Formats: sequence, C-alpha cells, structure tokens
Amino acid sequence: MHDPRIDQLADLLLDHSCRIEKGEKILIEAFDLPDPSLVCKLVEGAARRGAMPFVTWKSNAVLRSLYRTATEESMKLAGQFERAQMEEMQVYIGIRGAANSSQFADVPQPQMDLYQQHWWKPVADYRVSRTKWVVLRYPTDSFAQAANMSTAAFEDFYFSVCTADYAAMKIAQEPLAARMRAADRVRIVAPATELEFSIKGIPVIECWGERNIPDGEVFTAPVRESINGKIRFNTPSRYQGIVYENVEFKFKDGKIVRAKANETEKLNALLDSDEGARYCGEWSIGVNNRVREPMLDTLFDEKIGGSFHLTPGQAYEIADNGNRSRIHWDLVQIQRPDYGGGEIWFDGELVRKDGRFVPEDLQGLNLGL
Repeated sequence: MHDPRIDQLADLLLDHSCRIEKGEKILIEAFDLPDPSLVCKLVEGAARRGAMPFVTWKSNAVLRSLYRTATEESMKLAGQFERAQMEEMQVYIGIRGAANSSQFADVPQPQMDLYQQHWWKPVADYRVSRTKWVVLRYPTDSFAQAANMSTAAFEDFYFSVCTADYAAMKIAQEPLAARMRAADRVRIVAPATELEFSIKGIPVIECWGERNIPDGEVFTAPVRESINGKIRFNTPSRYQGIVYENVEFKFKDGKIVRAKANETEKLNALLDSDEGARYCGEWSIGVNNRVREPMLDTLFDEKIGGSFHLTPGQAYEIADNGNRSRIHWDLVQIQRPDYGGGEIWFDGELVRKDGRFVPEDLQGLNLGL
C-alpha cells in the first residue's frame, strides 16, 4: 500500500535538507531497509529535478562478515574505493535501517578500529566537508522495539518527528545560538555531574533539518583543554554494536582521565583508539521537544528536548576546536525532572533548569516540553 508520508519525507530530504539542483550527482546509501520504497521515491524525485541518482544498498550482516575478516590492506582498499565514489558526488543521503541493532557487537575492537581508521574516516571526512549531505534512520521492527513501541505506533511517531516544521525550529533556535556565541564559560550541574568548560571563539551551528532528520540541536565545541570536572550520562548509548550505560567521566584539562560504565574495559579500549579520543570535539543542546525518551539511537537521542550531549572524539570542521580522532561518540544527559534534573549556566547566568530554558528570549524552545 502506498504511504504518502514516504513522498513527504523524500521531498523534505531532496528540497529542504539537500537543496538539490539540476545536474548534481547524488549518492543514496541504504542499510538494512525493510523495503525500497523511500529509495525509489528519492531516485525518481532526484531524476525529476534534473539530478543524477546513484544507489548503494548495503546489508549490516554482510558488513559484519567483511569487518570480521578484513585485513588492514582490504580495509584501506575499501576506504579508497568508497572515497573515490564519494568524490564524484555533490549530494549524499544516508538511510540507516537495522534488522538487528547489535549486528556488530561481536566484531573484535581491533577490527572496528581498522574500519574506523581506514574505511569510515576517509569517506566521512570528504562527505561531511565537501558534499551536501543528510543522514536519517528508517523505522524498522528492531528500532520500534528499542523504543518500546509497536511498529505501527513507532511509524506514526517517526514520521511526525521527521517531518517537523523545521522553518519554525530555525527561528526558535536563533536566540540560543546568539547566547552561545557570546558565552565564554559553561557550567553544568546534575546528579553526579559538576562540569565546567569554555566555548569562547568556537563557531555555533543551529541544526534544523539540513544534516540530520530528525533534527533539533544547537552545537559548538568546548575549547579543547578547558573541560574540568565530572559527568554521568543517564542515557544508554549503542556504539559499534555495544550498549553502554551509566557512562561516567572525570576530566582534567580537557582529557578524560577516568572512565567507567557497565562495560568499563570496552569503554576504555574505545577511548584509547587514538590520542584525540579522550578529548571532546562537540557540545550540543537538544531542543526537539517531540523526542522525549531515549531509544538507543544517537540520531534521535541527541535531539531529546531537555537534553545535551558531549562528544569524545572528532570535532566538526564547521565548529572546530582542533580535536582529531577516528571516533565521534555523542553521549546524552537528559535534564528534565523525570531524569533527575540539572542546570546549564553561561557566564554565571542560569540558562536552563530541569530541561526548561529560563531567559525570556528562549521561551520559544520550551513549547511542547
């Protein structure tokens, strides 16, 4: 049965997120989708707009086998192959489904390190800095299960969130972005959290459906060596197939000097991937109030209304603090009262308390919370 919500989502991706133009080459990369309907709509829509669509259709089960058996040579060659493909493109749309969200849980860490270093990073570096790109998840049974919802209810939620009024979101974000650009010291207080850092001089980026669907965050980066204190993240996070819970960090002069979680040994192995993995490359405030509860999916969880996330690893070039790493791991703390509350301060002014913005000019960001 034809679902008109697929048409609406395809148009949003092509026109709002990618602003696709005649003659552009667009790579549509799909992982573990239950059916090809969205990809077909994107191909047809891109062609109608005079662009040239190309498709790669990937299986996470096949990728697992590739990662587990790969050598450094084969990983490098795969990275070169996909980088060369990406260099031909002006636009990229990545649609990520998952038949099994834990598909990579038994890929040994050294193999994931090879993948991150030689395959993922060269391709992502080009895509992020040189193409018009957008990444989204796709509603699957496993995704609905992670959200503790029926598939039908989850699909309703998914399309409601993904096709939000991004123009209104942009307007509501502007005063927060202005405050962040003017700020130097940030202080965060919450259960098991007392953290301070500077964001002075780092660009601030409003996110309203251009790069991620769903969207709704305003991000920057901490000055690399400025973070001091401790933090506990109250949102579970799946990274490279492993679910981490109650992640706690202690920072000294920007570096994570102590880390523990339910998987402390794997956590520290991840943070030892390279020199930049124990420093942070992003700090962001989540403002999509339609997204309320974590669902073990970063693209949704990092946008949760009343949350923020802090990211060990690679900084984005558009909000750069100089940190370089082959990991980029968004870890989320929700500060609404039902998650323990918390405060964010800019230069001694209370900006958000228990997930709600306090200053008058930021009240638009509280709508629906």
